[in-house]
Amino acid sequence: MEKNRRTFLKAAGASAVGLSIAPAMKAHAFGEYFMPSDQTGQQENALIGKHWGMVIDLTKMTEEISAKLTEVCHAAHNVPKLDNIKHEIKWIWGEHFDHAFTDHMNLYISDAMKHAPVPVLCNQCENPPCVRACPTKATFKREDGIVLMDFHRCIGCRFCMAACPYGSRSFNLQDPRNGLENRKPTNPQFPTRMKGVVEKCNFCAERLAVGKIPLCAEVSEGAITFGDLSDPESEIRKVLSASFTIRRNPGLGTGPSVYYIVGGGGDHA
Repeated sequence: MEKNRRTFLKAAGASAVGLSIAPAMKAHAFGEYFMPSDQTGQQENALIGKHWGMVIDLTKMTEEISAKLTEVCHAAHNVPKLDNIKHEIKWIWGEHFDHAFTDHMNLYISDAMKHAPVPVLCNQCENPPCVRACPTKATFKREDGIVLMDFHRCIGCRFCMAACPYGSRSFNLQDPRNGLENRKPTNPQFPTRMKGVVEKCNFCAERLAVGKIPLCAEVSEGAITFGDLSDPESEIRKVLSASFTIRRNPGLGTGPSVYYIVGGGGDHA
């Protein structure tokens, strides 16, 4: 009788552990692929790369294009429109050159570049400090270089926000679903978030999974090139070879995967 009792308790304990682990594993998978809940894994036509990156051509960027990038991205990812600017959630937004590139400013920069709209977003760093800072692994880096957020695991500690030197992360101080009333249309295929979690640009991982490039690149009218930085024959590598580009604070050692064209040919930072 005692032996049977011990066997039962051992089995029950193992079952309890299994139940506690399973939701976490499911949440991680959902956060990793950003696929609708009725799908798993990647599709046959998924875009596959070893190191995804982006080049933003500031010589082609206009206020209208910059505003469009923000609008289509935020609509596709159910980013709320909030009246209180202190609660603002941002995935991609326009910034002034001197704010985006504090290490590249000088007194004699051209007026055209000084006032050019600079779209900024998560830099999908090669050495992301946000990943190291997260205590729950809610923010993690995929093998293809994309840094993602698993909303289910985020505990709202905001360590990742403190670690990010680019201000690319936003914290939901209130229920972001309430802000969707001001955003039409919304995207039923992308998960909404809850109060108390961090979010950011995900390089449209959900679109890559079905064979599409990031939405901002698609609607940029040629101002954004997206591709695999590890492929020397890719379009993005050809653009980088033919243009002078800079990155945001590369001296910090984070290895940003987003480059900006600011002029003619030359070496890139």
